[in-house]
Amino acid sequence: MKIYFAGSIAGGRDDADLYEQIIGVLKEFGHVLTEHVGNSDIANSGEYEKQPKDVHDRDMQWLLSSDVLVAEVTTPSLGVGYEIGRAIEHKIKVICLYRQLPGKRLSPMIAGTEIEALVKYESIDELKPKLKQLL
Repeated sequence: MKIYFAGSIAGGRDDADLYEQIIGVLKEFGHVLTEHVGNSDIANSGEYEKQPKDVHDRDMQWLLSSDVLVAEVTTPSLGVGYEIGRAIEHKIKVICLYRQLPGKRLSPMIAGTEIEALVKYESIDELKPKLKQLL
């Protein structure tokens, strides 16, 4: 199974370590095309050595070749929202992960869209069996 993992880059990298842990779990179920999202060395500015069009085209190629998009949506991100929309448009299974934290609110545009599942969780240990069930 090809898995496209999406998490905030330009919207904030506070969860980079969490993304890396989620990617580790996802690797148990298939090939994660976007392991770099969990790399804490990537700054908010993203992959600054690449042109934006090159990043877009590469990521869209990966997304459109994937079997499932798993998106961590706790930290709002225009890019992640765009990827979710494109996945839905192309009938790719979408699973969104969300931690209910003080001061955070899930966008109604994500909560109200037609996705496979919205998984609310508090810890990686809680997330693992939920992902196993869905994947």
